[in-house]
Amino acid sequence: MADRSASVTWQGDLMSGSGEIDEVPSGAFGPLQVTWSARAEDSNGKTSPEELLAAAHATCFAMALSHGLAQAGHAPERLQTSATITFVPGTGVTRSALTVTASVPGIEEDEFRAAAEDAKENCPVSKALGGVEKTLEARLQ
Repeated sequence: MADRSASVTWQGDLMSGSGEIDEVPSGAFGPLQVTWSARAEDSNGKTSPEELLAAAHATCFAMALSHGLAQAGHAPERLQTSATITFVPGTGVTRSALTVTASVPGIEEDEFRAAAEDAKENCPVSKALGGVEKTLEARLQ
């Protein structure tokens, strides 16, 4: 079991206020500025929970796919992965669109796609996203 944490300070109301992701104990990033406009409009050099969620989902998916492929005897040379999170004000996160381009020696297209679909459905972040629509575009180089 592993617990991970972050601390945030927010000042003001939602629309005109601002926040800062003060730190993460690992020291990997922070401080990061957060505002409502970065979340729902233009980022202007600031981040949002959805941008951080996109990074988490892309990373989690890539790790799960890498593991699944290796377990099947096809360790990938490279997985180039992205996630785009759709946020609708008043509704929330509605979609996560994953894209992966992979270099995997000796694998057939259908086996690769099956492994990618499995990673999309079963990586821990996908599971945490529950009923959010998840799409996948997967292709071999």
